[in-house]
Amino acid sequence: MVQRSALLLKLLISREHGSLIAAPTFSLPEKIGGVRNWDSRFTWLRDATFTLYALIRLGFVDETEAFIAWLKGRLSDDAQRGPLQVMYGIDGRLELEERTLDHLSGYENSRPVRIGNAAYKQLQLDIYGEMMDSIYLANKYGDPISHTGWENVQRMLQWLGRNWRRPDEGIWEVRGGAKEFLHSRLMCWVAFDRALRLAQKRSLSGPLETWQRTRDEIQNDIFTSFWDEELQAFVQAKGTKDLDASALLMPMMRFISPLDPMWLSTLKALEKTLIEDTLVRRYEVEPSHVDGLPGGEGHFTACSFWYVECLARAGRLERAQLLFEKLLGYANHLGLYAEELGSNGQHLGNFPQAFTHLALISAATYLDRALSGTGDAVWR
Repeated sequence: MVQRSALLLKLLISREHGSLIAAPTFSLPEKIGGVRNWDSRFTWLRDATFTLYALIRLGFVDETEAFIAWLKGRLSDDAQRGPLQVMYGIDGRLELEERTLDHLSGYENSRPVRIGNAAYKQLQLDIYGEMMDSIYLANKYGDPISHTGWENVQRMLQWLGRNWRRPDEGIWEVRGGAKEFLHSRLMCWVAFDRALRLAQKRSLSGPLETWQRTRDEIQNDIFTSFWDEELQAFVQAKGTKDLDASALLMPMMRFISPLDPMWLSTLKALEKTLIEDTLVRRYEVEPSHVDGLPGGEGHFTACSFWYVECLARAGRLERAQLLFEKLLGYANHLGLYAEELGSNGQHLGNFPQAFTHLALISAATYLDRALSGTGDAVWR
């Protein structure tokens, strides 16, 4: 199954530009007959760190170097909402105007049919963590960063130091208004943490004391402002009682121990509200309407693989292996997955989706090492 995922990633990589698109399709519905129909034929920074990790683990040296070169090109851009943009065209272009094609009926009459993606205009602060984590991985397994590249990193972090408290649209690109999302705050922490690690490993100069103060301030903010004593869980956004499956990335990003009591109680709360056996919903759609869209959606397949990895990291290996094998049963006859799965196993959303297969590779790698006892299974 990892080999099938590897083959898919190869097919989604631009030989000319080195970038990787999220999916080769557009407007396949997240619910049949619904309006959650998006264009995924672009390169998301959200996927960057998972992409690099997968390419490195699979031994795709040329593809890794090409993707790193593409990422470096984005550091020299300036987007509308900050130094970076949520997503780019495969060639790095910034304008991705969203339009509806009203003359088309859509898959199973799921309208509107959209091309382009207006989310490129959104503010998503998590992308700075994903970019910095990618730079850290690139330096760990590839060539050291250049002087100009490090100057671009410092410029990026200077902007983030002034803006990390801002409400944004978050990892799920909600259209119901900006909030202070946990995942965005988490990835801002990652940005400063990985910059500090890289500077120390490579003896790079910079405002390290300022970065450390900011990193610690973000960490304290997460533990005080996003922890709900009643729920005994970290919540989706500041001031809410909602949960979000993106919290599964907290131990995977090494923000919190996978055995920390606060994390284990959060995992238990997620299992109670968002997880059905091996299928995981991103968040509760109907009560909060956080995404500003009518109707529902399926289970987000990447989150299901994150859940498996979190179980493995918490030492629940037998349960993790069982659920991982169940998830493999949802693949189609070619070993491919769409973005989401319905309760009946129907594939929903754009297909095939890179993010799902990147999460599969990550979970498989960790689970394999943990089960075989071949040493430390962490990937950072």
